[in-house]
Amino acid sequence: MSRLRLSFLTLHFLLSGALFLRGVEALPDTFSPLRGMEAPRNHQELWDEFDPRREPLEVEVLRQWEDSGVELRVLRYRIGVFKGEKAVMAGVYGFPKGASNLPGLLQIHGGGQYADHQAPLTNAKRGYATLSIAWAGRISAPDYRVGPAEVELFWNGKSQDPKRKLTTDWGALDAYHAPSRYGIDAFKSIPVADWTLDSVESPRNNAWFLIAVGARRGLTFLERQPEVDASKLGVYGHSMGGKLTVLTAGSDERVKAAAPSCGGISDRYASNPLHLSTVSDPPSLRRISCPIVFLSPANDFHGRINDLPTAVSEIKSREWRLTCSPHHNHQDTPPYEVATQLWFDQFLKDCFRFPKSPEISIGLPSEKSPIAIVKADDSHPIEFIDVYYTQQGQVEGEKDDSENTKNRFWRYAPVSERDGQWVTRLPILSRDKPLWVYANVRYKLMDPVSAAGYYYGSFKADSFNLSSLPRLIESAELRTAESLESLKPSLLIEDFKGDWRKEWFSYNPSKWGLKTHKIHDPAWRRQDKATLAFEVKSEQPNTLVVGIDSRAVERNLQGGNRWTSIRLKPGDFKDLEGKGLSNWEDTRELRFVADDTLRGGRGSTAKSKKLGGAWKGKAPEFRNLRWLKN
Repeated sequence: MSRLRLSFLTLHFLLSGALFLRGVEALPDTFSPLRGMEAPRNHQELWDEFDPRREPLEVEVLRQWEDSGVELRVLRYRIGVFKGEKAVMAGVYGFPKGASNLPGLLQIHGGGQYADHQAPLTNAKRGYATLSIAWAGRISAPDYRVGPAEVELFWNGKSQDPKRKLTTDWGALDAYHAPSRYGIDAFKSIPVADWTLDSVESPRNNAWFLIAVGARRGLTFLERQPEVDASKLGVYGHSMGGKLTVLTAGSDERVKAAAPSCGGISDRYASNPLHLSTVSDPPSLRRISCPIVFLSPANDFHGRINDLPTAVSEIKSREWRLTCSPHHNHQDTPPYEVATQLWFDQFLKDCFRFPKSPEISIGLPSEKSPIAIVKADDSHPIEFIDVYYTQQGQVEGEKDDSENTKNRFWRYAPVSERDGQWVTRLPILSRDKPLWVYANVRYKLMDPVSAAGYYYGSFKADSFNLSSLPRLIESAELRTAESLESLKPSLLIEDFKGDWRKEWFSYNPSKWGLKTHKIHDPAWRRQDKATLAFEVKSEQPNTLVVGIDSRAVERNLQGGNRWTSIRLKPGDFKDLEGKGLSNWEDTRELRFVADDTLRGGRGSTAKSKKLGGAWKGKAPEFRNLRWLKN
């Protein structure tokens, strides 16, 4: 070949390579650079430019398998191009094999959670196609598990490490969480760094926005699947996933039903005005027109029940429901978790009908105690109605006291039926503190529902709960009635009679262990040198664990159904390092359990310690939990 021919070919390849490189560099960004323009200042400006259908998805399947007639895939799709680099979202997708015209669900995990195959698997068995997105990079699937360590291996490019797996790639940006790539919380803040989208303070630098972009692209993935009916898309998520559910439903009209749990109602107190006007909860809530059900446990720290009335007033949708488990914080039990599945059954499959929301009104008579009146829809069989109230709530605008939110005690008030309504009195301790009240109506499910819960554990529900909007009675209003202080302080904490379990709780119905926040309520007066006393009996010899907050103590029981007297001082309750309580003043949660695990506080390197063990025989019985004066 002549030298001229070689030179021509060399030039050709050089030019081709240059064009190829230039093509890569010229890949258009998903968002235009600001270039001196102001950053978006409100929700509309934040989302105006984004078209979730514009770019190709470029789906790649990383693993595919079948389980119980369900097709499952670990896959990735393109989120967008940011600062010249592609970002891709990993997830787990599943649907019933051979099905068509399926409703599509987008499931969004919370902080510390994973995209988990259990959600698509169990939903598929109920007739849904589901994409569980791994916005933090963590994936839980058979033979494809990506934990925090593997996420770090991925972004650090450790391609030779056998544990490294492909997962979510945020490219030039960082919307990871626990751990984050650059070690900065890009959720609470609006960072400005060389790894953020904009070089000035901009909500487009906030991780909430970036993940919502990825979630909306997930909706595009769902609507393009041949087995999915694109007109029937729903979104749900827990904790951080609950907030992301609200952000997604509030920015994408393709969402036809939404179910946020433990999030999406309370991010409204940030000090940064730009955060408040763009990526906080209210701007998205105000744009939600699809049916939405809020799952908000009464003691949840992240989706506070106090904020529900405001959140409901902000949404555009007239189709909404609430379910609020008493005493629970960031966890739930089947009658509450099942609301998500039933909501989609109604609005995406048209095979269920929710009763109307219960209503509660409060009367303030001139004497005795406040009266609560509940109206409930009886179109489904009602199992029971409960009323809960507390004077340990916070009024709107107050700085959140997280410990109070998680540990405030909700007193139970039994109702009686009168002329189609349910009525109860609410004895209170003081007219100088506001009163929070709400009602729960428990309905029978004619066809039990099995599904995966907040943390992907399987459950079966044969009933479901609907809650009224919480009512706040301000202290100024309580003071207008002169004789309302009908609740007196008591040394008797629990007599274990009647409906006493309504004021105790458990997240695991298969175990007898119980917890309560009664010792946090000022109604049960306690002294620093008082003794905590009760009696207990068990069928067989066992070890009882009594816990208070991060401390616990063991007591051996002889068995034989003989009453054993237990007397405990503050110092008996030891933490992981053997340090006892100094007094009862700041105690919040009391628990009676068969086994417990003591763990160190944040930053502790101490090894956890297990107390108690497997319980033998029937559940124990208790009586006369009280304070003894010394």
